[in-house]
Amino acid sequence: MAIHASANIHPSAIVEDGATIGPNCEIGAFSHVGSDVTLGSGCILKSHTVVAGWTNIGDDTMIYPFASVGHAPQDLKYAGERTKLEIGAKNRIREGVTLNPGTAGGGGVTKIGDNNLLMVNAHIGHDCILGSGIVVANGVSLGGHVIVEDNVIMGGHSAIHQFCRIGTGAMLAGFAAVAEDVIPFGMVHGNRADLTGLNLVGLKRRGYEKADIHSLRAAFKDVFYQDTGTLQKRLSKALADYPDSGLVAQMVTFAQADTSRGLCTAPKGH
Repeated sequence: MAIHASANIHPSAIVEDGATIGPNCEIGAFSHVGSDVTLGSGCILKSHTVVAGWTNIGDDTMIYPFASVGHAPQDLKYAGERTKLEIGAKNRIREGVTLNPGTAGGGGVTKIGDNNLLMVNAHIGHDCILGSGIVVANGVSLGGHVIVEDNVIMGGHSAIHQFCRIGTGAMLAGFAAVAEDVIPFGMVHGNRADLTGLNLVGLKRRGYEKADIHSLRAAFKDVFYQDTGTLQKRLSKALADYPDSGLVAQMVTFAQADTSRGLCTAPKGH
């Protein structure tokens, strides 16, 4: 066990032999840290938090009461193999959140980036890969093997099917049931979720040039609101029509990637 001298651990907390606790960490009352856990500098575990398994947590991450971090994945094929959970820096993991490690069949690691907010009772399933700057609202559930890119906002109680991809800057409405991939900066809602527009507010907040946003809006309409030719042909045409737009290229590249799920599109007659 390696506990930095500056760490503050409540007398009622349990830190198992083998754990690594970095400088200026705080571990609250009745919390439990497993033997294969590493906490970076300045991590704060509020009271009644549990961190188990092979779990690495980055600097300045805060975990709130009754979160369950690193326990065995909810996968009937899991047989106790050594798999990992990696959590980046400056995350906020609120009450009742569950974070599972990976599985041998899914790559062996669940990974969370930096500066994410995981609100009350959110669930991040095994083998998920999350980027940075993501807001996961109360009650959101991610099935296994989900990929979420940077700066996504997930509305309360939305649910994402296994193996789906959520593109950069996308926005999911509350209670959206997402069973197909969501393009970068797309907005979806409903059960099953339909593509209803672009996250223009998110684009502006991220500082994208107006010209690039205008190109993306035009390309988006050409691809998803037209019914001429196939979707793949419309995507290729959009790339040719807006060759100087990085946002259009990002949308097309995402939509044309090989994936096990379909692609969220606009409802018919929209």
